[in-house]
Amino acid sequence: MEVPTEAASPEKPQRFRTRLLPGRVLPPEEIARRKAARAEFGARCRAVFEKLRPLLIEQYYNWFIAVDPDCEEYLIDPSLEGLVDKIRARYQDGIVKLTTYRLNETGVCGRI
Repeated sequence: MEVPTEAASPEKPQRFRTRLLPGRVLPPEEIARRKAARAEFGARCRAVFEKLRPLLIEQYYNWFIAVDPDCEEYLIDPSLEGLVDKIRARYQDGIVKLTTYRLNETGVCGRI
């Protein structure tokens, strides 16, 4: 989540700074590139989830599922904490590229 460094005004373009490195300002092109990469990754994960959902929804309704779009593997658990534990055990190197869904009609985990 990026935080604006100054109030948006018609004269000055809005600039964002990173949360971890407050002195570093990201250019708008980098922000757009990151958003596009996240959207593309999310679309790939959603496609794998949509293939898996009909196969798993009856037996594992409302369970959490984490999907890896590159190899189309998944991890599944009835609780989010259990799923996180499985992810940590599986990806011990710390490099994790997964998206988490819930096995229900919409795939969402809750409401905000």
